[in-house]
Amino acid sequence: MWETVAQAIINGLLIGGIYALVSIGVTLIFGVVKIVNFAQGEFVMIGMYISFFLANQFGIDPLLSLFVSMPVLFVAGVLIQHFLIRRVLALGDMPQIFLTFAMSLLLINVALLVFTANYRTVETPYSEMAIHLGPIYIAVAKLIAFALAMALSAALWAFLHTTDLGKAMRAAAQNPESARLCGIPVGRMLAIGWGLAAAIGAVAGIMVAPVLFLDPNMMGGVLIYGFAAAVLGGLTSPFGAVIGGFLVGIFENLVGTYIPGVGNELKLPIALALIVTVLVVKPAGLFGRPIVKRV
Repeated sequence: MWETVAQAIINGLLIGGIYALVSIGVTLIFGVVKIVNFAQGEFVMIGMYISFFLANQFGIDPLLSLFVSMPVLFVAGVLIQHFLIRRVLALGDMPQIFLTFAMSLLLINVALLVFTANYRTVETPYSEMAIHLGPIYIAVAKLIAFALAMALSAALWAFLHTTDLGKAMRAAAQNPESARLCGIPVGRMLAIGWGLAAAIGAVAGIMVAPVLFLDPNMMGGVLIYGFAAAVLGGLTSPFGAVIGGFLVGIFENLVGTYIPGVGNELKLPIALALIVTVLVVKPAGLFGRPIVKRV
């Protein structure tokens, strides 16, 4: 009995690391520009295909492809903010939502044209390896993904709280007008925020690539889990996004293990129900701060 519970919790923590990185990208953009980015999953998908291309053509390990995909996605995120997002910031929430949703559909269809709808795999020496601790086993690929998620989350926290640039980004997110009066280039901070979110998506994609089959449409479910983690932890809190990712991963695995009839097919509605429940009970999430507007 305890072995089943322990295995479900461990699996939930490991897959929760991937959800956490997707969730961090969502909260980073929302915290800076107050936009829910529906294209965050496609940033992850692009990172996956960069990893696949480099592994298939040049035999480069997915972990090493980080040095290619992160700069590429960072530049893409900055350009998207500069040429698209900043043009709709003053138009209200709906144009921003429609724009990111349209970006998601565009990127999916471009990937379908380039890579087709065929399933792809990224094979690594550790794809099938596992560590056995008595009756418990830990997949090495997921363990590496978990460790990478932890390291990146710690690095992001240190960047936002200890560097001048990170503090400037937080100031621009919390009070753009006051930040401008202090000489902070708010537009540049917004662009960097989008670049970082896209680069984090690239890391999540490289983590996913050795674990799942690659398909241009596959990130819809993972993005919903990422949104659930962001809502649970708090849309304004990257730290909450990490905790939310782990909690969603554990919750998903326990529900799939112990509730009859759920299985893998019905886990997605569980994530949607979690989003609705958190929004009703605690809209700011576990670690988020309520957004207060003066009128």
